[in-house]
Amino acid sequence: MNLDPLHLCLLLSAALFCAGLAGVLSRSGAIFALLGIELMLNAANLNFAAFWRHGQAAAPDPILFVLFSIAVAAAEAAVGLALVIAFYRHRRTSRLPAASRLKG
Repeated sequence: MNLDPLHLCLLLSAALFCAGLAGVLSRSGAIFALLGIELMLNAANLNFAAFWRHGQAAAPDPILFVLFSIAVAAAEAAVGLALVIAFYRHRRTSRLPAASRLKG
């Protein structure tokens, strides 16, 4: 079975996405949920880069999407960690089920 680089990248991306999804769904800690979301975003970035390399290398659009997605992921990590720290200071826990008490 001979796989080309596109298929290998897509298989790796699918494995990363599944690992991230499993981390989000199976853990109740907020930090692990953020790590799972980051893995899923990295899987999407790998797909963008793989299709960019497989298709027209002259079109810069997919790489611009990747750079934008990396910037959004960095902002999400910063805001998410700030919220987790504020929640931990208030409730002394970072478990996600305890956050349901914050509903107004």
